[in-house]
Amino acid sequence: MKRPSIFALALLLLAVAVPAQKAVFVVRHAEKAAEGSDPDIPLSDAGDQRAERLAVLLQNVGITAIYSTDTVRTRATAQPLAAALHLPVRIYDGKNPQALREALRAEPQAIALVVGHSNTVPDLLSTLGIAGKIKIADADYDDLFVVVPRPAEAPVLLRLKY
Repeated sequence: MKRPSIFALALLLLAVAVPAQKAVFVVRHAEKAAEGSDPDIPLSDAGDQRAERLAVLLQNVGITAIYSTDTVRTRATAQPLAAALHLPVRIYDGKNPQALREALRAEPQAIALVVGHSNTVPDLLSTLGIAGKIKIADADYDDLFVVVPRPAEAPVLLRLKY
């Protein structure tokens, strides 16, 4: 299994090292086993491996909340980290990023992982205050977005690969 780079880990640690700030890690679900948008499509073997890599990468960054849309592939992407941290996977409506933003704001000290889809992650990032259009290609499963809110300033966005 490929290990995360020291540079990527340093950026992640910097992102969550600021006291009294919340960081939100946002990913698209890992590789799916079939084409289509059916909510019951599971992860492929490569997707299962990517979900495990995500858990290894994030298990020591202080995640306190995990959110997923209600599809098999998003829940399966979140599950290895949830199991490692003994946290529940909270279900959110990917079509309502404002409701998720409010849920995150209700936990000002939370460091959250949010798992969504290629067509929901860009809107979520925009709702979290990220300017500019984010695009996720159909074949892209390795983006890890880190949003770090800042008081009275636009949030910082790190776009990493895992």
